[in-house]
Amino acid sequence: MHILAWQETLASLGRVLPPGFLGRHQGMTTEHIVESYNRTYGDDLDPGEICREKNRRVYPALAEVREIADVADLARRYAGVLPMAVASGGKAANVRRTLEATGLAGLFPVVLTADDDLAPKPAPDLFLAAARLLGVEPHYCQVFEDGDPGLEAARTAGMIATDIRPILARREGRNRNRTESGGEPCRPRP
Repeated sequence: MHILAWQETLASLGRVLPPGFLGRHQGMTTEHIVESYNRTYGDDLDPGEICREKNRRVYPALAEVREIADVADLARRYAGVLPMAVASGGKAANVRRTLEATGLAGLFPVVLTADDDLAPKPAPDLFLAAARLLGVEPHYCQVFEDGDPGLEAARTAGMIATDIRPILARREGRNRNRTESGGEPCRPRP
């Protein structure tokens, strides 16, 4: 849904989202992604304007977001047992809506977003602030991330960095193999 919102936003301005561009910027703030787009492609898009338009397009769809089951299961299992936080490059309203839609909102006593006054990923600031607010030394923290900037931020913070992209790829593979009616994966005929 974020990719579609990016594509629609850029298309409305006569621009194209290059393949792989967002993947390299996963976890960064929208403003920083636009700044990188401008540097990379010699453009002069207004980061604030693009951010507002992209978020306007994605916000309604966030009510339908699905959890990443393996990560959500861990969060539910350890809620109240281990201190946990969300440290996201997304806007606070989008992060809250996602947590509410997935039923995870009450599990995290600390939620830091792009709206907090912290340097964005790949800087470690979001993760270090989350650890500080939780009262946990960074080297005891484990970060679950879906992008290179976040993995770099976690490592720089001295935390255990876990790349969840293989989990996402497995989920996407299952989804692509399901029938339109939502049935089990199709099996090739012998």
